[in-house]
Amino acid sequence: MLGAMADTLAAQSAARIPSPRPQLDRLAAFRVTYLAIFSFMLLYVVSVEVAEALLQVHFQHAVREAVRVSPVNGPIIPQIQTRVSDLLRNSIWTSWGGVRVNVTVLGADGKTPLYVGVGNLSPPPPPSGFDAAMREAIDLLPPITDVDVAVSHGSLLSASIFVGYAAILLQGLFLYQRTQARREEERMAAAVTARDDAARRARSIEGELDAVRTRLREVEPAERSQTEAIRALEAERAALQSKLRELAEREAQLRRGAERGAELAQEHQALEDLLEEALEDVGQKEREIQALQDRLAHATRGEARPKEAGGRMRESERIARRLRTLYKNLEFDDRSIEDIVALGDESHRLRAEEALKRLADEPDTAAIRRKVGGLPSHLSIFELGFAGKCRIYYTRSERGAFRILAVGGKASQKQDLEYLSRLA
Repeated sequence: MLGAMADTLAAQSAARIPSPRPQLDRLAAFRVTYLAIFSFMLLYVVSVEVAEALLQVHFQHAVREAVRVSPVNGPIIPQIQTRVSDLLRNSIWTSWGGVRVNVTVLGADGKTPLYVGVGNLSPPPPPSGFDAAMREAIDLLPPITDVDVAVSHGSLLSASIFVGYAAILLQGLFLYQRTQARREEERMAAAVTARDDAARRARSIEGELDAVRTRLREVEPAERSQTEAIRALEAERAALQSKLRELAEREAQLRRGAERGAELAQEHQALEDLLEEALEDVGQKEREIQALQDRLAHATRGEARPKEAGGRMRESERIARRLRTLYKNLEFDDRSIEDIVALGDESHRLRAEEALKRLADEPDTAAIRRKVGGLPSHLSIFELGFAGKCRIYYTRSERGAFRILAVGGKASQKQDLEYLSRLA
């Protein structure tokens, strides 16, 4: 309530302070008046100049038409003087508008004056004979004309332009002043309304203050008896806040422990992946060492190698015959049989055969990881995971069965993808 009273007093103080808006509006009104008068004078001068240019074009055309005479109708000089004089005398612009027109007409030779200024020259004696009149026409026609048009500021035409623009200016200023007066009236009405609202609000606040004083006198004894209870509740609230802070700190510690546990789990998983890759690399290296040892043994014992190659070939044929007999709805490429033989570890072979059996019996529920990416767009090859990082690469054959293309692990992934990308 006290805040509302303060707001009301501030509003009343602001209402008593004179606003700079009316002074600015009056200054703007003077500026508009000055601009309107300047525009009026500029438009008047420009309009007179434009009227003078248009009349110049008009009289040039009219004079050119007037000097077109024929020697058949008589001597050409009197004809030109008569027609030009009639044009200037009968024109409404010269007779009523007060426009001054000076016309000079010379012969075709540029020396013989036919009409000068606003008056006629004394015509020379007419030539004797028709031949002389024709020679005169040939020498003087077509004549050269020069027209000079001037609209003075004291003429009727310029006065009419001035009065027209003055009427427009006065009407515009009158409408502008009426608009400004209407705005002032609206602003005054708004100020009066705000003053009345502030007065009503002040009376309402005075009534509320009286009611609050009465209530304080009635409530003060009861508040004294409740002070001790309030203090006890405040102490209890402080104790609860302290316990809440302790619980928040404990929760933060537990969250940090949980986050550390998650990080350790991720590190453990990453280490397991690295260990598995290392084991695969070690297995690959062991197979390479074994192959080198076999080659060395073949170098020392030339007859042992054909026997070993034959044994490996027999093992490939045995595994191929076994897989193609057991899984008739799967098609095995020779590369896939060689990859299974190259696994070496019997447990990996068993896991691979388990995945192949699941793909043959339940193709919809087989553990398909994803479609192999990074291959040409016309190839649609999928991979089936087994034994951790090992994969079986397969696709759909033309008869609808699954075609096993290759089998490999993480270490041979690059070579496997290069082989798959070369498939047609």
